[in-house]
Amino acid sequence: MVRATVTGTGAALPPVTEQQLLWDRYFSDHFAGSRIARRVFSEAGVRRRHTVVDPLVEDPSGWSTGRRMRRYAQEAPALAHRAAEAALADAGLAAEELGLLTVASCTGYSTPGLDIGLAASLGLRPDTQRLLVGHMGCFAALPALGSTADFVAARGRPALLVCVELTSLHVQPPTRDPQQVVSHALFSDAAAALVVQPPAVDLGGLELVDIAALTDSGSSGHMTWDVTDLGFRMGLSPRVPEVLAKHVRPVTEELLARHGLDIPDVRSWAVHPGGPRILDTVEEQLALPPEALAASRAVLAEHGNCSSPTVLLVLREVVRRPGPGEAPAPGTPVVAMAFGPGLTLYAALFRVRPGAG
Repeated sequence: MVRATVTGTGAALPPVTEQQLLWDRYFSDHFAGSRIARRVFSEAGVRRRHTVVDPLVEDPSGWSTGRRMRRYAQEAPALAHRAAEAALADAGLAAEELGLLTVASCTGYSTPGLDIGLAASLGLRPDTQRLLVGHMGCFAALPALGSTADFVAARGRPALLVCVELTSLHVQPPTRDPQQVVSHALFSDAAAALVVQPPAVDLGGLELVDIAALTDSGSSGHMTWDVTDLGFRMGLSPRVPEVLAKHVRPVTEELLARHGLDIPDVRSWAVHPGGPRILDTVEEQLALPPEALAASRAVLAEHGNCSSPTVLLVLREVVRRPGPGEAPAPGTPVVAMAFGPGLTLYAALFRVRPGAG
């Protein structure tokens, strides 16, 4: 059993823009007034998005990959720093107490990397260990959390996980490809962070109990993230929900059964909102009541799909505002779930510790 507890959460968001405004003033022309594209944007479940590059001000669709990476190096460190500081403050922990910094990102690269810059800006000790998790996509937060928690359990020292993605850098040239329409209707920018500490009597939070994973390698072509001369290009097959439908219940049941639990025992769900069909599929396959995924739908509406930080934003929402005004009771099981290239499904089981919320 993992012995590590999430004791602090933080988030940082770039400026916000309205989904309808993006369509009316940019993407309508970008997709040549396509009625299909208009419908995709209106049915994406997104009301607002956050962007470091606002296409209403500067159009990145023709930028070279090099130019996009330079912009990533300008924008990502400050966003990651803000999320990290918020998580440390929430945990009441000083940066110099950390033994490990884990950073997950798939939307930009540089060396020295984001982890090195963040360690310096936060003032981490020179002997702080670092782990960089790259190119795993939307599910990266959960394997990154697993490795971070393993460090905490093995070493008995606190750690910090930061996920940061700038998908707005990767607007592609005009196209009629429906997969590009879907990805451009959903994705957004954000950073999110968690502080993970060894369990202690006086610490509340979410104790990480276990993590499960499944990769359906026969479906690896259904979700892709390719480096091109004009940024990173997403491939997103409409068959993703169909593949997910085969696996989500068996993986969830097996994870819970290892700890004497079943699906009805879980009242709090933090499911990555990859899109409305993804959430509908999870809800249907797990036979969840409509309110079970309210936090996921709220995050999708207010922030869009921010890739790896998104499940952490949902988890934060679940813990802070899980229902009509009450935090989950101590001992309550919480399940987080995310999906991405592979096709890969990750699920994490938490229990609420006394003092959380």
